[in-house]
Amino acid sequence: LYRKRLIVMRLQYFLAKRFIYNKNKKGKTTKRKGVRIATFGIAIGLAVMIISVCVVIGFKKEVSAQVVGFGSHIQILSYDSSSSFDRKPISVDNPTRLNISQMPEVDRVEYIVTKPGIIKTDDNFKAVVFKGVDSSYDWRFFRKNLIEGNIPDFGKSDDKNKMIISDKLAKQLKIGLGDEVFAYFFQQQVRARKFKVSGIYSTTYSDFDNLFVLCRSQEIQTLNGWDSTSVSAVEITLKNFDRLDETANDIQALVGNRFDKNKLLYNTQTIKELYPQIFNWLDMLDTNAYIILVLMMAVAGFNMISGLLIIILERTQTIGVLKALGMSNRQIREVFVINAMFFVVRGMLWGNIVGLLIVVCQYFLHIIPLDPEYYYTNFVPVSIDIVWIAALNVGVFVISVLIMLLPSHIITKISPAKSIRFE
Repeated sequence: LYRKRLIVMRLQYFLAKRFIYNKNKKGKTTKRKGVRIATFGIAIGLAVMIISVCVVIGFKKEVSAQVVGFGSHIQILSYDSSSSFDRKPISVDNPTRLNISQMPEVDRVEYIVTKPGIIKTDDNFKAVVFKGVDSSYDWRFFRKNLIEGNIPDFGKSDDKNKMIISDKLAKQLKIGLGDEVFAYFFQQQVRARKFKVSGIYSTTYSDFDNLFVLCRSQEIQTLNGWDSTSVSAVEITLKNFDRLDETANDIQALVGNRFDKNKLLYNTQTIKELYPQIFNWLDMLDTNAYIILVLMMAVAGFNMISGLLIIILERTQTIGVLKALGMSNRQIREVFVINAMFFVVRGMLWGNIVGLLIVVCQYFLHIIPLDPEYYYTNFVPVSIDIVWIAALNVGVFVISVLIMLLPSHIITKISPAKSIRFE
């Protein structure tokens, strides 16, 4: 029985392979038109799917990295903060900071102080937010986006009055590297501080570029009359953005319903809660990607069905002969399903090659530009996720084979007596 089944399978494979090709009048073997149509449809459909997934993942990573670079993943602040940047001070003791730092998903924990102010020059002025950091601050994000100057060392007394400003603010205020400017802060009375431009950075997120100036935290603490342990917020950066909500719950469980030394209640906010409009927009990209995947699968499925129907109609006489020789409907259907798998695999191979080639070119060459004012990046970002691409390939293959079962059902309706006379 096993040998008989093996012989039938070999025959089915032989017939399926022969059905792909056709001989012209000159005796030259070429692929059938239906096979080429189906292969092309699958290749284009899968290529578009791969590009869509890589672009969506790239957009989410790039935009998230920009926002997190300015505000971290999670912040601990006071419930009684009067505004988003002019906050009441909190104090987090060292044991609590150590417990947070030792969480497996936490990369670093940093203290920051923020205060709104105005930078004034002879010709212009601009309202900004001064973000005070200490000597242990992680400058990787700003070092990556630094276009002029250098990062100050706030541990040195010579750098205590230095600041980093964005390229957009520098152009608006007409100041450059090494210039000294006065900043004014409004409290019970107007207070002024002189700062020197040490570095100029530029990101693709203009809203933040037009807002943040970085300086030494002690300068802002002195202005507010705070001691060295009082800060506006504690910024917590994670190793994995996907674990944001889970880690935020763990931190909330650690500091929630607790008071600091000033009797202020701790509040925990994620970057998604601080900037919901940005992450809601990113979530909408997922919906767009799903729509594209469904449409491309529908187009590819239509082409596959059309291609297989063409092959079946071209082989109507052959089907009649095979039935007359004793092959069952099931065995003949298997021949055409195997036949379909040939061009499905070939189409998927070309789809992967074309899709990944376009993605790699965009990744290194940035061929397609964007307006950063609207998209928060100056080119279409892409990211290759092997797991997603593998899942996409498996899904396309399984769905394609299932789609092939529908047109192959027509074989059961073909009569041997009529089909042998069919032209």
